[in-house]
Amino acid sequence: MAKKSKKQQQGGTPATVALTTAGVDFTVHSYDHDPAHPSYGEEAAEAMGVSPDRVFKTLVADVDGTLTVAVVPVAGQLDLKSLAAAVGGKRATMADPTLAERTTGYVRGGISPLGQRKKLPTVLDASASTHPTICVSAGRRGLEVELSPESLQKLTEAVLAPIGRP
Repeated sequence: MAKKSKKQQQGGTPATVALTTAGVDFTVHSYDHDPAHPSYGEEAAEAMGVSPDRVFKTLVADVDGTLTVAVVPVAGQLDLKSLAAAVGGKRATMADPTLAERTTGYVRGGISPLGQRKKLPTVLDASASTHPTICVSAGRRGLEVELSPESLQKLTEAVLAPIGRP
């Protein structure tokens, strides 16, 4: 994976800037986003030619009143009970999309687990550790970053737990 040059950093998103600042190896993948596609994550996997189990979506949930980030494969769904348990909570619901956008600084379909406006507790699905690299949003629709799951876990201080379901 290639590190980005200074020129590439200048036009980057908060996510790519965070990765560059941390000195993490990553690759940026861009594609033309189709607003008519029913799933941002599946669209990314198709456009990049990557298996959907290696492309992860970033979801924001409310766990007992605390916004929490869940990173799960686009091929599956988030198990809210498992997410709550992973952070020691009792109940989780999906966060209001407007609140998620305002809190993270990203738009829906482009929310990245990296470089968020406010640092939120993060849980990465355990299946990520079965891949040498995974892809997550780079902070806007049509832009993904590929990096090691270990790097993502370290930078987001994520808990690794089985929070996804098929």
